[in-house]
Amino acid sequence: MRSILKLSVATLALLGFGVTMSSAETLEEVMKRRNLSQKDLMNAAKTYTPSGGRDEFIVFSSGGQSGQIIVYGVPSMRILKYVAVFTPEPWQGYGYDEESKKILDQGKVDGRTLQWGDTHHPAITETNGEVDGQYLFINDKSAPRIAVVSLHDFETQQIVVNPIMQSEHGGTFVTPNSEYVIEAAQYPGVLGRGYAPLSEFNEKFRGAVTYWKFDRSKGRIVPEQSFSLELPPYTQDLSDAGKLVSDGWSFTNSFCAERYVGGIESGRPPFEAGCSSNDADFLHIINWKKAEEVYKAGKVTMINNHPVITMKTAIEEGLVFLVAEPKSPHGVDVSPDGKYILVGGKLDTHVSVYSFEKIKAAVDAKKFVGKDPYGLPIIDMKDALDKQIQLGLGPLHTQFDSKPCVAYTSLYVDSQVAKYNYCEGKVLDKISVHYNIGHLMAMEGETTKPKGKYLVALNKLAIDRFNPVGPLHPQNHQLIDISGDKMELVYDMPLPLGEPHYATSISADKLKPLVRYKYGTDSRTGQDHAAAVRPGSEKIVREPGKVTVYMTAIRSHFTPEIVEVEEGDEVIFHVTNSERAQDETHGFSVSTYNVNLSIEPGKTATAKLKADKPGVFSFYCTEFCSALHLEMEGYLVVKPKGLATQQAKVSEGQAYTKADFDKQYKTNNDTQAVIDSVVKYIVSTNFKDFPAVVAMVEDATDQLNFAKDAKAKTDAAAAKQDWQQATLWAGQWWQYQVKAADIGLRAKTFLEQNGAKVVAK
Repeated sequence: MRSILKLSVATLALLGFGVTMSSAETLEEVMKRRNLSQKDLMNAAKTYTPSGGRDEFIVFSSGGQSGQIIVYGVPSMRILKYVAVFTPEPWQGYGYDEESKKILDQGKVDGRTLQWGDTHHPAITETNGEVDGQYLFINDKSAPRIAVVSLHDFETQQIVVNPIMQSEHGGTFVTPNSEYVIEAAQYPGVLGRGYAPLSEFNEKFRGAVTYWKFDRSKGRIVPEQSFSLELPPYTQDLSDAGKLVSDGWSFTNSFCAERYVGGIESGRPPFEAGCSSNDADFLHIINWKKAEEVYKAGKVTMINNHPVITMKTAIEEGLVFLVAEPKSPHGVDVSPDGKYILVGGKLDTHVSVYSFEKIKAAVDAKKFVGKDPYGLPIIDMKDALDKQIQLGLGPLHTQFDSKPCVAYTSLYVDSQVAKYNYCEGKVLDKISVHYNIGHLMAMEGETTKPKGKYLVALNKLAIDRFNPVGPLHPQNHQLIDISGDKMELVYDMPLPLGEPHYATSISADKLKPLVRYKYGTDSRTGQDHAAAVRPGSEKIVREPGKVTVYMTAIRSHFTPEIVEVEEGDEVIFHVTNSERAQDETHGFSVSTYNVNLSIEPGKTATAKLKADKPGVFSFYCTEFCSALHLEMEGYLVVKPKGLATQQAKVSEGQAYTKADFDKQYKTNNDTQAVIDSVVKYIVSTNFKDFPAVVAMVEDATDQLNFAKDAKAKTDAAAAKQDWQQATLWAGQWWQYQVKAADIGLRAKTFLEQNGAKVVAK
């Protein structure tokens, strides 16, 4: 044990960990008490991120039935954020402010409001086949919907509904320069979501794949420039876009090529029997570049005002080809160089490695082994296959390493990850995971330039991994170190949100999110909000039956603080966060009304309510924003309809004297001396070289300007010997000073800790 301890301590020291114990326990005692091994300590060192440290990679995981996206760091596995997409989420005000309600309304299907989504496959925008960190797409399996999330602020900007699909699972996947977002149908249906009896399944039901046009300059999908291809009623599944040598093509797999329709209730075998009886399913090979030309030439059929290339046209134009693939596949994954397409069938033991060169040669030579029942040409598997590699039971999904020809495939039935060389057809390593792994994710492992280092196994079952918390267990994301020849499991991470299905990753340094909005921004459009106001311009506009409040929020008050309306009025609050400091978010909630806004610095958000009951309703800031957070309050006064306006002086709860005023005034002068010393230090440094400090200086300057205005009101009241008002305004002046001092001290500490240099005395 002592030799192990010595090695562990040495190892930790090399990694920069302090080993001097500040507590009464020694490291050896902690190891003994917790039954920790040297390997445990090494794994902890690999994932440990010191206070203030940053992760190397950021992961975006689907949130399953939560309808959200989960954001966490690697290697720490710390959850950083939930991004609300298809489901209202109060902390972010999503679905509660009018701006985000418009986004959710875009997701109505056939006029129905959906309260949830089943997120599955996130994808980040790409440039030349590399993820670029600008936008992220995510699908909803429960309804055929795609969402666009801006990675400038991690907020959902758009939801589009597929006008022809009944359901989908095969989204989202992007072409190498994000020209299109690929979405494949899952369960066949009548295109346009119409009716046909199941007895006419083969004749009337169809699959489809949609190519959604993405306008990067606007950060929006453009439905008017998007198109779909009609496909047979096989159950299409996942897709991947070709890259480099295979750019311009895409690949979509399928299952239930048997086209079986179940019916346990009528004595027929269930779907799972009929949909897995054949030895193979079909991989769809699609020339999307040529399909784009066909679409632009107008050779389409309009279904629900959406252009669809029919199978007849696809056959005539040579757009879609089929090849057999292992039965019941899930992932279809193109190698980083674009030369190979890897498919694993969950009811097979192999990963099948298809050669794009061989596929293209067969297409060019029109060398087909036959046609499917709908006339689509079929390439003989031997004319497309490079090799098959025996991996184990339940191959499901593949990701790629930075090392040439090295790939990783999840084995669902075996609960393992297989590492292998797909060029040589050689298995290199296997590791057990807990349990029943679905997808897996290597760092940027679906791009032209994978980063290697880490792999995350997205396991469906946890069982014995964590403390029991009832019949419903969390999912388990396991971090695997793939930097060496042998894979090493280093961390178990419970994810108690939905069923995280798939994840994608990006190097953290590629993300450049905002720390504040341009003043008065509508975060859902990225444009100026028409109702934004600056401090000093707040107002209440009254119209018959309607009261509109143009409000600002700043530590620690709303302006205005008291809003009087009449019973029956529609009340609209436009609230602008006047802060400029990073992370100084304010909330806004009205008691007993379904109002909850999250207002980040510079953002303007809107809340609407119907004042249908007389009463006095408090409103407050829901984010703990300052020492006087609880004092950040106000009242919505709803007067009974027809009640005459009453003008009455408010009785003071506390009377102030000149002595009170003098005491507060001295405090203010002392505080200003502290502020002056901090300012002197900051301006003596190269603070302009630190953007975070520049932003803090701007915010502190704003606070001091507010303080200057409050001081003028203080002095004016004192000149009239109105000690009540003078003392209160002096208190407000001091609050602005405290905020400025708080920001200034944060800036000073930042400069001291980040190597600022003194450049002036």
